[in-house]
Amino acid sequence: MKPTESQSTPVRRSKKILPWIIRLSGVGFLIFLILLGVYVFFLGNLAKEKFASQKWELPARIYARPLELYPGLGLDAAGLMKELDLMQYRQVDRIDFSGSLSRSGNTFTLFSRSFSFEDGRTPAQKIRLTLQNGRVTSLRDMETHEPLSLVRLDPAHIGSFYPTHNQDRLWVKITEVSPLLPQTILAVEDQHFYDHLGVRPLAILRALIVNIKEGRTVQGGSTLTQQLVKNLFLTRSRTLKRKFDEAIMALSLEWSYKKEQILEAYLNEVYMGQDGKRAIHGFGMAARFYFGRSLNDLRPREIALLAGLLKGPSYYDPRRHPQRALQRRNTILTVMEQEKLILPGEAETARKSPLNVTPDPPPGTTRFPAFMDLVKRRLLEEYPEEELRSEGLRIFTTFDPQIQFAAESAVTDRLDAIERRQGFPSGELEASVIITATGSNEVLGLVGGRKSEERGFNRALDARRSIGSLIKPAVYLTALRSPTTYTLISPLDDGPIRVKNRRNDYWTPQNYDLQHHGMVPLYRALAHSYNVATVRLGLELGLENVFNTVHDLGVKKEFEPFPSALLGTMSMSVLEVVQMYQTIASSGFYSPVRAIHGVYKPDGSALQRYPLTVNQNIDPDAVYLLTKALQAVVVEGTADSLKRILPLKLGVAGKTGTTDDLRDSWFAGFTGNHLAVVWVGRDDNRPTGLTGASGALQLWGNLFSKISTAPLNPTEPENINWVVVDPVTGYQADRSCSGTVAIPFIDGSEPEKMMVCGRDGRPDGAPIPSRKEKGSKPNFMDWVKGIFQ
Repeated sequence: MKPTESQSTPVRRSKKILPWIIRLSGVGFLIFLILLGVYVFFLGNLAKEKFASQKWELPARIYARPLELYPGLGLDAAGLMKELDLMQYRQVDRIDFSGSLSRSGNTFTLFSRSFSFEDGRTPAQKIRLTLQNGRVTSLRDMETHEPLSLVRLDPAHIGSFYPTHNQDRLWVKITEVSPLLPQTILAVEDQHFYDHLGVRPLAILRALIVNIKEGRTVQGGSTLTQQLVKNLFLTRSRTLKRKFDEAIMALSLEWSYKKEQILEAYLNEVYMGQDGKRAIHGFGMAARFYFGRSLNDLRPREIALLAGLLKGPSYYDPRRHPQRALQRRNTILTVMEQEKLILPGEAETARKSPLNVTPDPPPGTTRFPAFMDLVKRRLLEEYPEEELRSEGLRIFTTFDPQIQFAAESAVTDRLDAIERRQGFPSGELEASVIITATGSNEVLGLVGGRKSEERGFNRALDARRSIGSLIKPAVYLTALRSPTTYTLISPLDDGPIRVKNRRNDYWTPQNYDLQHHGMVPLYRALAHSYNVATVRLGLELGLENVFNTVHDLGVKKEFEPFPSALLGTMSMSVLEVVQMYQTIASSGFYSPVRAIHGVYKPDGSALQRYPLTVNQNIDPDAVYLLTKALQAVVVEGTADSLKRILPLKLGVAGKTGTTDDLRDSWFAGFTGNHLAVVWVGRDDNRPTGLTGASGALQLWGNLFSKISTAPLNPTEPENINWVVVDPVTGYQADRSCSGTVAIPFIDGSEPEKMMVCGRDGRPDGAPIPSRKEKGSKPNFMDWVKGIFQ
């Protein structure tokens, strides 16, 4: 029976539609293949371009000055141990790895680390040194037993400037690391690395089957190249699309780059642990983070631990989960033994050894934020901040840990003692300190506040407070620059004075003791910090001339020309005061404050050096006379209490500073090779009840009692003549005259008049001082013998 019309129509229609469906499917599949090809091409090019332009962001690393050891160096055992601890040296019974030390009393045995200094690489070395009475008395090479004249230890890493994503890494080149490291990584992570083209389909399938059976991810099939792609370019999401992208990009990298390039990128990119907000990436940084040593200084068991972390840095964290880490490390050691990377006996010994990771990781944040603040400000004057955070710069600074520790200790100890004495609540007072090397103006230590390890307001750089009598040396130096008019014994009038100001009223300066002292020698007016004599002298000299001297001393800021500025009403930072006194301590030679020696690229090439620059701003002869007067400040003036803290033979020169209502306490002083400025006060600017002598001077003395410093014996200019004079009349006198002193004069400024003495040793015709005057006079010969002669 033939089909009806209604029955045959669907059949004919289906026969007509089916070819169209087939054609459309073919077109669709072709379009899909084209799109897929475009996507694969796009992914491949993207991977190649990203890898070619990949710029690993490496933090800038900041280093202290290297610790140089030599016989005769002033160094005590406690200070050495503290710096070695900062340098991440580990105390052990037997030194068998670089970065280790052993100690027996005052004898230290060190296995130093190799390090690339500014002037070249220094190899690791075993040395033994002995300390006695605060000095290095013996220094020997442990291998040859020969005496050594100098050993330079690797500098302490004191801080870093991190990229915005807080990744910390040390770049390593595959050609410069021990072959055992890449061999172990490949044995554990990708044994067929040199055979595959970036992916291993069978391995992926095998891992997929195992994971399905277990119901969770227990095995991975990724090659090392795929792991690198995932870390560099992709998210950590576990989707089929991401796995597909990963495979395509891995194939592209393998097609375009050598295996060694891919392996080197992996060594530097792989995630190795976490320290707070800081992510540890790469084996170079991991070696420092876990063992405190460079990658090439690691032993096989330590390489095994790092390789074991690849499976899970958090899960196998050796500090948080030591037992897991131990088991994982021993598993890797077994693999290394099986692959014949290490000998069976070596593997067995290594499996029995402890993990030996450092108890605490090297800090990601600096212990010295105030000094780092100064370094960063100096660098930002020449480099963009992004460059500091990403270029892997190595920055060598002037920082001296021994000096820094002494400064921090002085602030803590003395502030606590002062608060107890004054009846203040604990933590009421604040302080800031900067200490420099007088010859180079290098900042050796800097304390920005009482809690020195905390970031915050940097009082040494940013707090500007009235400096009080610290300005007076500039006034007296201005006078001594005119030797035909002023000498150290020029008589100054300390009698009452009224000064008319711009508002047509009068200012009447007063001395701290509320007394007037009549006519006094110039040096004594400075030594005792007489305000009235200083104001009268400054007005005679002219305010403009005084401020010109301040500028010659290195202070760049301008000052309002008010007479009160002669007593230090202007505000300055500790750093600005340091600059001013540094020029005095350097005999009139100005050099800018330095905190950086040099900036170097990761490959060791110099990017920027900061050489010492010196300009003679003031004649050394006038500065020499001023220095002698500043030494008198310590011997018989406002800073004479320093003699109870430090030996007089140090010849310290300095000046106290006290401001109105006893709000600020200052002391600036220097020895033969160190200068320090100390400020003590309150952040709210309320009175402290402290003078410069009762506050800042105590911190200064405590600091210098903790460091090795040289006596001050200023170089005498050729045009200085010593003349015996009578301090009362200012006349030249014979030494047979009683009460005479030897005073330095600039050639041509010596007294012209000569005094003749009678049989009693008194000047003929000279007035005999009253008992009151005798009592008020200093015992010249007692202090002049130690200073002016």
